[in-house]
Amino acid sequence: MSYFIFSKNYENLEGSIYKIAENEFDLNNLNIIKSDYKIIEDSQINFDAVKYGTKNIIKYNNTITYEDISTIFADSKKDGVVVKSGKESLNEYISSYKIYIKQFTDNNINHPLYSRWNNYYSQLNTLNLDSIQYPLNMSLEQYFKDQNQTSLNPLQIP
Repeated sequence: MSYFIFSKNYENLEGSIYKIAENEFDLNNLNIIKSDYKIIEDSQINFDAVKYGTKNIIKYNNTITYEDISTIFADSKKDGVVVKSGKESLNEYISSYKIYIKQFTDNNINHPLYSRWNNYYSQLNTLNLDSIQYPLNMSLEQYFKDQNQTSLNPLQIP
């Protein structure tokens, strides 16, 4: 069973998702005090949809409300002129993601999930953005899955 961790007492409010955990091991190794959060179990199918960027979590009550989304790293244009390329957008996403991973790894060397995240950080560092065809009509997480590489979502960082 998968777990979705929300800010406690924020029922029916958008943006209350805090973390996701694929299984009980991951849940038990999040750097949280469980009683401070609302933890909802849900299916692996819904977990995968969030992890791979095909669904977004809107809010929770006793159940979770999702919306279908599509992630596209494509050129942004203003008045017909490219102001940001798909490659630049993907690079910005990866750069911000790496900051959170680095914060975790720098401060949690003895954590049970340290190696997973340190390896993923290395994977992000060695990704050749020039080898990707743009527009990339999927999330980075889906891209990695399709390439048979480790795929983790920022919401999974302990």
